[in-house]
Amino acid sequence: MKRLDGRDVAGFIKARHAAVVRGLAVPPRLVIVRQGATPATDMYLRVKQRYGQDLGLTVDTYTETPATLLDRIKTLNHDPAVTGINVELPLADDPGLTGPALAAVKLAKDIEGLAPRSTFEIVTPKAILWLLAAYNIDLKGHLIAVVGQGRLVGRPLADRLEASGCKVIRADEHTPDLAAALSAADIIVSATGQSGLITPAMVAQDAVVVDAGAPHSDLDPALYDRTDLKITPNPGGVGPMTVAALFDNLLIAAQKLPEPHSK
Repeated sequence: MKRLDGRDVAGFIKARHAAVVRGLAVPPRLVIVRQGATPATDMYLRVKQRYGQDLGLTVDTYTETPATLLDRIKTLNHDPAVTGINVELPLADDPGLTGPALAAVKLAKDIEGLAPRSTFEIVTPKAILWLLAAYNIDLKGHLIAVVGQGRLVGRPLADRLEASGCKVIRADEHTPDLAAALSAADIIVSATGQSGLITPAMVAQDAVVVDAGAPHSDLDPALYDRTDLKITPNPGGVGPMTVAALFDNLLIAAQKLPEPHSK
């Protein structure tokens, strides 16, 4: 088994980001907005704060109620000191506000890439493709199964792969025979959060397996006993890369800003 370690790759990306930050006249400011809190979102929040601290950046957090969430986003949209806004998902108290909250983020500050008509890449698909490229995994000519068709990972990843000319199997809870679909794939990316969904019997010999499940791993632990696979750990695989991709979008947003005192 070869582990596709996201922590190692994210460390190299962070060093590159630090060099970019040193070249900026004004360091960017990230604001994370969340509604309620869960152990998983608390953990992701700490990882983002640590990444920002390592770059010498300000990362602020606002924990809102359903009644105050949208007003907070609107206020941040109009704050020139705020470079990027991250709506931490899932929204713990009122998940029904997810769509309105993402749509409320100003496009220039939508560093997650989730607002309608966003100009930024959605961070987790970006992270997954970075990770595969870092380990020299060629996508062209291989059959790729994307399990889960959510708006955050599966659907946009499958869209991007197909747009690049890759052959993609889209699978979700409506797939009649998931085992048969996956056994034909050379590369599997799973993003359902359904614990232990992908079992060893579903995975072909020498396949690449990427676990983007959150907050629970999609992989049966027995998969890690197979010596033929290239596989991501969870935690430590896609998660660190997603944080790196978020900050990459933040720096892209910062570089689009006008120089201080420019007309």
